[in-house]
Amino acid sequence: MRTGEIQHWRGGRGRTALAPVFQGWLRAALAAETAGYGIGLAFGCIVTLLLAGCSGATSGSRAAGVSSASGAALPPGVQAISFRGDTLREFPLAPATRARYEQQLAEAHAAYVRTPTNVDSIIWLGRRLAYLGRIRESIDIYTKGIAMYPDNPWLYRHRGHRYVTVRELDRAIADFERATRLVAGKPDEIEPDGQPNARNMPIGTLHSNIDYHLGLAYYLKHDFARAIPVYRRRMLGEAQNYDQIVSTGHWLYMSLRRLGREDEAKESLVAISRDMPVIENQVYHRLLLLYKGELPVDSVLALTPSGEMSVTDATAAYGVGNWHLYNGRRAEAEAIFRRILAGGQWGAFGYIAAEKEMAGIR
Repeated sequence: MRTGEIQHWRGGRGRTALAPVFQGWLRAALAAETAGYGIGLAFGCIVTLLLAGCSGATSGSRAAGVSSASGAALPPGVQAISFRGDTLREFPLAPATRARYEQQLAEAHAAYVRTPTNVDSIIWLGRRLAYLGRIRESIDIYTKGIAMYPDNPWLYRHRGHRYVTVRELDRAIADFERATRLVAGKPDEIEPDGQPNARNMPIGTLHSNIDYHLGLAYYLKHDFARAIPVYRRRMLGEAQNYDQIVSTGHWLYMSLRRLGREDEAKESLVAISRDMPVIENQVYHRLLLLYKGELPVDSVLALTPSGEMSVTDATAAYGVGNWHLYNGRRAEAEAIFRRILAGGQWGAFGYIAAEKEMAGIR
Protein backbone atom coordinates (compact mmCIF):
# COMPACT_ATOMS: atom_id res chain seq x y z
CA MET A 1 0.00 0.00 0.00
CA ARG A 2 1.48 3.33 -0.97
CA THR A 3 1.80 6.25 1.42
CA GLY A 4 -1.24 8.49 1.22
CA GLU A 5 -3.77 5.77 0.42
CA ILE A 6 -5.23 6.29 3.88
CA GLN A 7 -6.81 9.52 2.59
CA HIS A 8 -8.39 7.74 -0.37
CA TRP A 9 -9.97 5.01 1.72
CA ARG A 10 -10.98 7.04 4.79
CA GLY A 11 -14.32 7.85 3.21
CA GLY A 12 -15.18 10.55 5.75
CA ARG A 13 -15.02 8.06 8.60
CA GLY A 14 -12.36 6.71 10.94
CA ARG A 15 -10.03 8.96 12.89
CA THR A 16 -11.73 12.17 11.72
CA ALA A 17 -14.81 11.08 13.69
CA LEU A 18 -12.89 11.02 17.00
CA ALA A 19 -12.65 13.91 19.42
CA PRO A 20 -9.19 15.57 19.34
CA VAL A 21 -8.48 14.74 22.97
CA PHE A 22 -9.31 11.10 22.40
CA GLN A 23 -7.12 11.08 19.30
CA GLY A 24 -4.12 12.18 21.34
CA TRP A 25 -4.86 9.69 24.11
CA LEU A 26 -5.25 6.90 21.57
CA ARG A 27 -1.94 7.70 19.87
CA ALA A 28 -0.05 7.62 23.15
CA ALA A 29 -1.83 4.52 24.40
CA LEU A 30 -1.22 2.50 21.25
CA ALA A 31 2.44 3.46 21.14
CA ALA A 32 2.93 2.50 24.78
CA GLU A 33 0.99 -0.72 24.35
CA THR A 34 3.25 -1.97 21.57
CA ALA A 35 6.57 -1.08 23.19
CA GLY A 36 8.76 -4.11 22.68
CA TYR A 37 6.17 -5.46 20.19
CA GLY A 38 3.97 -6.78 23.00
CA ILE A 39 0.23 -6.91 22.55
CA GLY A 40 -1.79 -6.15 25.67
CA LEU A 41 -4.86 -8.23 24.97
CA ALA A 42 -7.28 -6.83 27.55
CA PHE A 43 -6.29 -3.22 26.88
CA GLY A 44 -6.33 -3.84 23.13
CA CYS A 45 -9.88 -5.18 23.25
CA ILE A 46 -11.03 -2.09 25.16
CA VAL A 47 -9.41 0.23 22.61
CA THR A 48 -10.90 -1.74 19.71
CA LEU A 49 -14.40 -1.64 21.15
CA LEU A 50 -14.16 2.08 21.87
CA LEU A 51 -12.97 2.77 18.35
CA ALA A 52 -15.68 0.60 16.86
CA GLY A 53 -18.31 2.61 18.65
CA CYS A 54 -16.84 5.92 17.45
CA SER A 55 -16.21 4.92 13.86
CA GLY A 56 -19.29 2.87 13.07
CA ALA A 57 -17.30 -0.32 12.53
CA THR A 58 -19.12 -3.36 11.30
CA SER A 59 -19.25 -6.70 13.08
CA GLY A 60 -16.17 -7.69 11.06
CA SER A 61 -14.01 -5.44 13.24
CA ARG A 62 -14.28 -7.58 16.36
CA ALA A 63 -11.23 -7.98 18.57
CA ALA A 64 -9.30 -11.03 17.50
CA GLY A 65 -8.11 -12.27 20.88
CA VAL A 66 -6.01 -15.36 21.38
CA SER A 67 -8.62 -17.97 20.66
CA SER A 68 -9.53 -20.48 17.98
CA ALA A 69 -12.46 -20.16 15.60
CA SER A 70 -14.56 -22.09 18.11
CA GLY A 71 -13.84 -19.45 20.74
CA ALA A 72 -11.71 -21.77 22.88
CA ALA A 73 -8.61 -20.17 24.39
CA LEU A 74 -5.32 -21.25 22.83
CA PRO A 75 -2.40 -22.41 25.00
CA PRO A 76 0.49 -19.92 25.38
CA GLY A 77 2.65 -19.74 22.26
CA VAL A 78 0.11 -21.57 20.09
CA GLN A 79 -0.94 -19.72 16.93
CA ALA A 80 -3.59 -22.13 15.69
CA ILE A 81 -5.12 -25.59 15.88
CA SER A 82 -4.66 -27.55 12.67
CA PHE A 83 -7.46 -29.29 10.80
CA ARG A 84 -6.10 -32.48 12.38
CA GLY A 85 -6.25 -31.11 15.92
CA ASP A 86 -2.53 -30.44 16.33
CA THR A 87 -1.13 -27.25 17.88
CA LEU A 88 0.78 -24.95 15.54
CA ARG A 89 3.46 -22.73 17.03
CA GLU A 90 6.36 -20.84 15.45
CA PHE A 91 7.38 -21.06 11.79
CA PRO A 92 10.48 -23.18 11.02
CA LEU A 93 12.73 -20.42 9.68
CA ALA A 94 16.41 -20.60 8.82
CA PRO A 95 18.55 -18.45 11.16
CA ALA A 96 19.48 -15.98 8.42
CA THR A 97 15.87 -15.65 7.33
CA ARG A 98 14.70 -15.13 10.90
CA ALA A 99 17.34 -12.46 11.46
CA ARG A 100 16.26 -10.62 8.32
CA TYR A 101 12.59 -10.80 9.30
CA GLU A 102 13.36 -9.58 12.83
CA GLN A 103 15.19 -6.55 11.42
CA GLN A 104 12.27 -5.80 9.11
CA LEU A 105 9.89 -6.12 12.06
CA ALA A 106 11.98 -3.70 14.13
CA GLU A 107 11.74 -1.13 11.33
CA ALA A 108 7.99 -1.62 10.95
CA HIS A 109 7.48 -1.38 14.70
CA ALA A 110 9.43 1.88 14.86
CA ALA A 111 7.23 3.35 12.12
CA TYR A 112 4.11 2.17 13.95
CA VAL A 113 5.20 3.78 17.22
CA ARG A 114 5.72 7.08 15.36
CA THR A 115 2.38 6.93 13.52
CA PRO A 116 0.10 4.29 15.12
CA THR A 117 -3.02 5.51 13.31
CA ASN A 118 -1.45 5.50 9.84
CA VAL A 119 -2.79 2.68 7.69
CA ASP A 120 0.57 1.98 6.08
CA SER A 121 2.17 1.62 9.52
CA ILE A 122 -0.59 -0.73 10.67
CA ILE A 123 -0.38 -2.92 7.58
CA TRP A 124 3.41 -3.23 7.54
CA LEU A 125 3.56 -4.08 11.23
CA GLY A 126 0.93 -6.77 10.66
CA ARG A 127 2.79 -8.15 7.67
CA ARG A 128 6.17 -8.24 9.42
CA LEU A 129 4.69 -10.00 12.46
CA ALA A 130 3.10 -12.60 10.21
CA TYR A 131 6.32 -13.40 8.35
CA LEU A 132 7.77 -14.46 11.71
CA GLY A 133 4.76 -16.64 12.47
CA ARG A 134 3.31 -14.24 15.05
CA ILE A 135 -0.05 -14.56 13.38
CA ARG A 136 -2.30 -13.74 16.33
CA GLU A 137 -0.50 -10.47 16.94
CA SER A 138 -0.78 -9.70 13.24
CA ILE A 139 -4.53 -10.32 13.26
CA ASP A 140 -4.89 -8.17 16.36
CA ILE A 141 -3.09 -5.26 14.67
CA TYR A 142 -5.34 -5.47 11.59
CA THR A 143 -8.43 -5.67 13.78
CA LYS A 144 -7.46 -2.45 15.53
CA GLY A 145 -6.89 -0.86 12.14
CA ILE A 146 -10.32 -1.97 10.94
CA ALA A 147 -11.87 -0.41 14.03
CA MET A 148 -10.37 2.92 12.97
CA TYR A 149 -10.90 2.51 9.22
CA PRO A 150 -13.81 0.10 8.64
CA ASP A 151 -14.00 0.93 4.93
CA ASN A 152 -10.36 0.24 4.09
CA PRO A 153 -10.16 -2.89 1.89
CA TRP A 154 -6.41 -3.38 2.41
CA LEU A 155 -6.98 -4.20 6.08
CA TYR A 156 -9.60 -6.85 5.30
CA ARG A 157 -7.41 -8.32 2.55
CA HIS A 158 -4.47 -8.76 4.93
CA ARG A 159 -6.46 -9.90 7.95
CA GLY A 160 -8.32 -12.40 5.79
CA HIS A 161 -4.99 -13.83 4.61
CA ARG A 162 -3.93 -14.42 8.20
CA TYR A 163 -7.25 -15.98 9.11
CA VAL A 164 -6.46 -18.51 6.36
CA THR A 165 -3.08 -19.12 8.00
CA VAL A 166 -4.74 -19.97 11.33
CA ARG A 167 -7.38 -22.15 9.64
CA GLU A 168 -10.32 -19.83 10.44
CA LEU A 169 -11.76 -20.02 6.96
CA ASP A 170 -15.21 -18.58 7.61
CA ARG A 171 -13.66 -15.45 9.12
CA ALA A 172 -11.28 -15.25 6.17
CA ILE A 173 -14.12 -15.49 3.67
CA ALA A 174 -16.09 -12.79 5.49
CA ASP A 175 -13.09 -10.45 5.28
CA PHE A 176 -12.40 -11.13 1.61
CA GLU A 177 -16.05 -10.74 0.67
CA ARG A 178 -16.14 -7.43 2.55
CA ALA A 179 -12.98 -6.32 0.72
CA THR A 180 -14.55 -7.35 -2.61
CA ARG A 181 -17.54 -5.12 -1.96
CA LEU A 182 -15.32 -2.21 -0.94
CA VAL A 183 -13.23 -2.28 -4.14
CA ALA A 184 -16.12 -2.84 -6.53
CA GLY A 185 -16.01 -0.26 -9.30
CA LYS A 186 -12.74 1.26 -8.07
CA PRO A 187 -9.39 1.27 -9.91
CA ASP A 188 -6.95 -1.49 -8.99
CA GLU A 189 -3.65 -0.69 -7.25
CA ILE A 190 -0.25 -2.38 -7.10
CA GLU A 191 0.51 -4.13 -3.81
CA PRO A 192 4.14 -3.80 -2.68
CA ASP A 193 5.88 -7.10 -2.00
CA GLY A 194 6.89 -7.88 1.56
CA GLN A 195 9.82 -9.91 0.22
CA PRO A 196 10.62 -8.56 -3.28
CA ASN A 197 11.35 -10.96 -6.12
CA ALA A 198 14.62 -11.06 -8.07
CA ARG A 199 13.47 -8.30 -10.42
CA ASN A 200 12.03 -6.18 -7.60
CA MET A 201 8.84 -6.09 -9.61
CA PRO A 202 5.56 -6.55 -7.67
CA ILE A 203 3.26 -9.02 -9.38
CA GLY A 204 0.18 -8.61 -7.18
CA THR A 205 -2.52 -5.97 -6.90
CA LEU A 206 -5.19 -5.24 -4.33
CA HIS A 207 -7.96 -6.74 -6.45
CA SER A 208 -5.97 -9.79 -7.57
CA ASN A 209 -4.89 -10.64 -4.03
CA ILE A 210 -8.42 -10.34 -2.69
CA ASP A 211 -9.69 -12.69 -5.40
CA TYR A 212 -6.79 -15.13 -5.12
CA HIS A 213 -7.19 -15.54 -1.37
CA LEU A 214 -10.99 -15.62 -1.47
CA GLY A 215 -10.88 -18.44 -4.02
CA LEU A 216 -8.26 -20.19 -1.90
CA ALA A 217 -10.42 -19.98 1.22
CA TYR A 218 -13.33 -21.53 -0.66
CA TYR A 219 -11.00 -24.21 -2.03
CA LEU A 220 -9.68 -25.07 1.43
CA LYS A 221 -13.26 -25.55 2.63
CA HIS A 222 -13.63 -27.88 -0.36
CA ASP A 223 -16.30 -25.54 -1.68
CA PHE A 224 -14.86 -25.87 -5.16
CA ALA A 225 -18.03 -24.64 -6.86
CA ARG A 226 -17.67 -21.23 -5.20
CA ALA A 227 -13.94 -21.02 -5.87
CA ILE A 228 -14.33 -21.51 -9.63
CA PRO A 229 -16.18 -18.28 -10.55
CA VAL A 230 -13.73 -16.21 -8.50
CA TYR A 231 -10.76 -17.71 -10.35
CA ARG A 232 -12.53 -17.58 -13.70
CA ARG A 233 -13.12 -13.86 -13.30
CA ARG A 234 -9.37 -13.42 -12.90
CA MET A 235 -8.54 -15.65 -15.87
CA LEU A 236 -11.10 -14.11 -18.23
CA GLY A 237 -9.62 -10.66 -18.42
CA GLU A 238 -8.66 -9.36 -14.97
CA ALA A 239 -5.29 -11.10 -14.58
CA GLN A 240 -2.64 -8.45 -15.27
CA ASN A 241 0.51 -10.52 -15.77
CA TYR A 242 1.72 -14.07 -16.38
CA ASP A 243 2.38 -14.71 -12.69
CA GLN A 244 -1.25 -13.99 -11.89
CA ILE A 245 -2.37 -16.19 -14.78
CA VAL A 246 -0.42 -19.25 -13.63
CA SER A 247 -1.19 -18.91 -9.92
CA THR A 248 -4.89 -18.44 -10.58
CA GLY A 249 -4.91 -21.09 -13.32
CA HIS A 250 -3.42 -23.66 -10.96
CA TRP A 251 -6.21 -23.40 -8.36
CA LEU A 252 -8.88 -23.09 -11.07
CA TYR A 253 -7.69 -26.29 -12.76
CA MET A 254 -7.60 -28.19 -9.48
CA SER A 255 -11.07 -26.96 -8.49
CA LEU A 256 -12.52 -28.13 -11.80
CA ARG A 257 -10.83 -31.52 -11.54
CA ARG A 258 -12.06 -32.06 -8.00
CA LEU A 259 -15.62 -31.57 -9.27
CA GLY A 260 -15.04 -34.00 -12.15
CA ARG A 261 -15.31 -31.26 -14.80
CA GLU A 262 -12.42 -32.61 -16.86
CA ASP A 263 -13.29 -30.99 -20.18
CA GLU A 264 -13.47 -27.54 -18.61
CA ALA A 265 -10.22 -28.19 -16.76
CA LYS A 266 -8.50 -29.17 -19.99
CA GLU A 267 -9.84 -26.06 -21.71
CA SER A 268 -8.44 -23.87 -18.92
CA LEU A 269 -4.92 -25.02 -19.88
CA VAL A 270 -5.09 -24.02 -23.56
CA ALA A 271 -3.34 -20.68 -23.07
CA ILE A 272 -0.57 -22.13 -20.87
CA SER A 273 2.76 -22.49 -22.67
CA ARG A 274 6.40 -23.16 -21.81
CA ASP A 275 7.57 -19.72 -22.98
CA MET A 276 5.44 -17.65 -20.59
CA PRO A 277 7.77 -15.07 -18.94
CA VAL A 278 6.86 -15.86 -15.35
CA ILE A 279 8.83 -13.87 -12.76
CA GLU A 280 8.32 -15.73 -9.47
CA ASN A 281 5.48 -18.28 -9.76
CA GLN A 282 7.56 -20.85 -11.63
CA VAL A 283 6.20 -23.67 -9.46
CA TYR A 284 2.62 -22.93 -10.53
CA HIS A 285 3.81 -22.69 -14.13
CA ARG A 286 5.53 -26.08 -14.00
CA LEU A 287 2.50 -27.65 -12.32
CA LEU A 288 0.24 -26.42 -15.11
CA LEU A 289 2.63 -27.86 -17.70
CA LEU A 290 2.52 -31.15 -15.76
CA TYR A 291 -1.29 -31.11 -15.88
CA LYS A 292 -1.07 -30.41 -19.59
CA GLY A 293 1.21 -33.41 -20.09
CA GLU A 294 4.23 -31.36 -21.15
CA LEU A 295 6.45 -32.00 -18.10
CA PRO A 296 7.22 -35.18 -16.15
CA VAL A 297 6.35 -35.26 -12.46
CA ASP A 298 9.98 -35.47 -11.32
CA SER A 299 10.65 -32.07 -12.90
CA VAL A 300 8.13 -30.52 -10.51
CA LEU A 301 8.68 -32.31 -7.22
CA ALA A 302 12.16 -32.62 -5.77
CA LEU A 303 12.66 -33.02 -2.00
CA THR A 304 15.79 -33.26 0.10
CA PRO A 305 16.65 -36.71 1.53
CA SER A 306 15.63 -35.43 4.99
CA GLY A 307 12.16 -34.60 3.69
CA GLU A 308 12.50 -30.89 4.49
CA MET A 309 10.45 -28.52 2.38
CA SER A 310 10.38 -24.81 1.74
CA VAL A 311 7.12 -22.95 1.24
CA THR A 312 7.62 -23.40 -2.50
CA ASP A 313 8.23 -27.15 -2.12
CA ALA A 314 4.99 -27.59 -0.16
CA THR A 315 3.10 -25.86 -2.97
CA ALA A 316 4.66 -28.09 -5.62
CA ALA A 317 4.14 -31.21 -3.54
CA TYR A 318 0.47 -30.48 -2.93
CA GLY A 319 -0.11 -29.92 -6.64
CA VAL A 320 1.48 -33.29 -7.44
CA GLY A 321 -0.36 -35.06 -4.62
CA ASN A 322 -3.67 -33.61 -5.75
CA TRP A 323 -2.88 -34.65 -9.34
CA HIS A 324 -2.52 -38.23 -8.10
CA LEU A 325 -5.73 -37.89 -6.07
CA TYR A 326 -8.08 -36.78 -8.83
CA ASN A 327 -6.51 -39.34 -11.18
CA GLY A 328 -7.50 -42.14 -8.83
CA ARG A 329 -4.13 -42.78 -7.15
CA ARG A 330 -5.12 -42.09 -3.56
CA ALA A 331 -2.28 -44.05 -1.95
CA GLU A 332 0.32 -42.02 -3.86
CA ALA A 333 -1.54 -38.81 -2.99
CA GLU A 334 -1.65 -39.58 0.72
CA ALA A 335 2.03 -40.48 0.76
CA ILE A 336 2.87 -37.04 -0.63
CA PHE A 337 0.45 -35.28 1.72
CA ARG A 338 2.12 -36.99 4.69
CA ARG A 339 5.52 -35.88 3.40
CA ILE A 340 4.26 -32.30 3.22
CA LEU A 341 3.02 -32.43 6.81
CA ALA A 342 6.34 -33.86 7.96
CA GLY A 343 8.09 -30.89 6.32
CA GLY A 344 6.63 -28.56 8.95
CA GLN A 345 5.93 -25.48 6.78
CA TRP A 346 2.48 -25.03 8.30
CA GLY A 347 1.97 -21.50 6.97
CA ALA A 348 2.30 -22.55 3.31
CA PHE A 349 -0.91 -22.86 1.32
CA GLY A 350 0.19 -26.25 0.01
CA TYR A 351 0.67 -27.45 3.58
CA ILE A 352 -2.75 -26.14 4.66
CA ALA A 353 -4.40 -27.85 1.67
CA ALA A 354 -2.62 -31.15 2.39
CA GLU A 355 -3.60 -30.91 6.05
CA LYS A 356 -7.23 -30.45 5.02
CA GLU A 357 -7.05 -33.54 2.79
CA MET A 358 -5.64 -35.56 5.69
CA ALA A 359 -8.03 -34.30 8.37
CA GLY A 360 -9.32 -37.31 10.27
CA ILE A 361 -6.69 -39.61 8.73
CA ARG A 362 -3.76 -40.79 10.88
